[in-house]
Amino acid sequence: MRIAVAGSTGLVGRNVVAAATAAGYEVVGLARENGIDLTSPDGLAERLAGVDAVIDVTASPGIDGDESKKFFTTVARNLGGAATEAGVARTVVLSIIGVDAAPDYGYYLAKLAQEEAVIEHAPGPRILRAAQFLNFPGQMLDWNRQGDVVTLPAMKTQPVAVEEIAKLLLALADGTETRTQVELAGPKPEELSDLVRQLAAHRGEEVTVETEVQSQALADGATLPGPDAIIAGPDFATWLAEQD
Repeated sequence: MRIAVAGSTGLVGRNVVAAATAAGYEVVGLARENGIDLTSPDGLAERLAGVDAVIDVTASPGIDGDESKKFFTTVARNLGGAATEAGVARTVVLSIIGVDAAPDYGYYLAKLAQEEAVIEHAPGPRILRAAQFLNFPGQMLDWNRQGDVVTLPAMKTQPVAVEEIAKLLLALADGTETRTQVELAGPKPEELSDLVRQLAAHRGEEVTVETEVQSQALADGATLPGPDAIIAGPDFATWLAEQD
């Protein structure tokens, strides 16, 4: 089987490439590092020749809602058109749990628009809505620190290992998972602020963690999985204990 991975050099993309390679599949990387600009359709169909499935794990350059929406929908149209032209059978896109339940959060609206564009333009669309990565609290700690104060959005989450995301994306791509839309989360619901405090303590960093409601939907639990979600991998405390 030949699988193209859009965003192949990012955190999720690298794990997808590793999982696909371990399964014996041929991987076509689609990233700027491979000379591919996914915001342009030029040459995409040629790169997808002979590909059976496309996995899209691209990340927008920032989190601004309008800019992210433009990026995601442009990439979805370009990939979808090229995949259709190349005769690709299936397209899998990574999204986020709760994108349709947070109308007050621009980035989630952008991800919802991406889903809609994939469904409209891509052959054989499949959507994986995942919880935040176990790495996410570390990103939030590093991005939102001002001196010794970290200000975070009030948010409930049930974080999941990136490796589990990669495995399920691959299962959707090769048809092992037959559903067209799936949710994936880790085993334990948490408060983002608590996870960041745990991480800071693990690192030996003294910080004050403050929260503010940036999205009422996120504060109320829009990103927690539904009853039909796949639950996999370690919880945050178990994962953190294994980190250097």
